[in-house]
Amino acid sequence: MPDSPLPPGSPAPEHGRQEVRCAVRFPLSLPVLLSPAEEATGEIAAFTRNVSASGVLLTLDRDLEVGADIRFSMRMPHAVLGSPNDVMVHCKGRVVRCSSSHNEHLAAATIDDYRFAEH
Repeated sequence: MPDSPLPPGSPAPEHGRQEVRCAVRFPLSLPVLLSPAEEATGEIAAFTRNVSASGVLLTLDRDLEVGADIRFSMRMPHAVLGSPNDVMVHCKGRVVRCSSSHNEHLAAATIDDYRFAEH
């Protein structure tokens, strides 16, 4: 059985490794404010390329360190959630993969914990 193609814009898995995904990814471009835990440089602006219940693919203007703990926030559109209002979601995770190409940096990160912002 041939390998299934990756979604457009997804970094290719390293040679010899099979890409394993446990959750459906939704192609959403949402603004994100990201804070690497080990840096004191403040927030980094990024955009999601796709989002799932367990992870996110981010596009940003710099590299992140694989293994770094991160915090990030994104406003999920009400239409995606089926709710009457957009919902701000605060997430904790870690960077699991990075790639760079033509001034674009991609970082795949897990979503290990999240909470919805209270109104």
